[in-house]
Amino acid sequence: MIGDLVRYLDSIRARDPAPHSRAEVLTYPGVWALGWHRVAHALYRRRLFLLARIVNHWSRMMTAIDIHPGATIGRRFFIDHGFVVIGETSHIGDDVTIYQCVTLGGTSPDDGVPGKRHPTIADGAIIGSGAQVLGPITVGPRARIGANAVVTRSVAEGAVMVGIPARPTTVAGGRAEPAPFLAYGTPCREMFDPATQKVELLRCELETMRRRLDAMLAAEEGWSGQGRERDRA
Repeated sequence: MIGDLVRYLDSIRARDPAPHSRAEVLTYPGVWALGWHRVAHALYRRRLFLLARIVNHWSRMMTAIDIHPGATIGRRFFIDHGFVVIGETSHIGDDVTIYQCVTLGGTSPDDGVPGKRHPTIADGAIIGSGAQVLGPITVGPRARIGANAVVTRSVAEGAVMVGIPARPTTVAGGRAEPAPFLAYGTPCREMFDPATQKVELLRCELETMRRRLDAMLAAEEGWSGQGRERDRA
């Protein structure tokens, strides 16, 4: 158990350069919120729902982080700062990083029947500050959700999402090699600035249209050439 705790604290130091020691990491509200959630989730699985809620409310009061007791959370989960909301049917994998003011929110079923309403966050994903990930969607492994993005559709493995509604940047997703850690899930180069993303997307669409037009013209020339050959024959 001590070894697992040490590895967990070291994983946080690898993602956050601010702490000078493991003991300092132990003061983080995200660490305490996760510890209290482990207790609340154990009670929830034993159907001791009221006790689980009491632990949940205590944790929220002490840390400003609200994790529903029913949420499933993997190993080495790191909440940097606070004011995070994680819904009941959220499923979070290993090595996930979430920054402040993030919501993993649910959609309300029209028929009132409970079910999977909250997101699934796969291993290694990063969700930047202020991002809202809504509904029973999946954020793929090593995906990065930029600050203040609103995500309502599933995200491909390794994709970098920015904007409202969130759209993928020109970075290719689904890479096999481990992606570098991206603080706040937000690329800081100018080409990834949300203010310029619409222009970048329009450029990509224009380039796609040009390629399609070239292919159509080439096909038309091929048909014309075949027609002339038939006329000569």
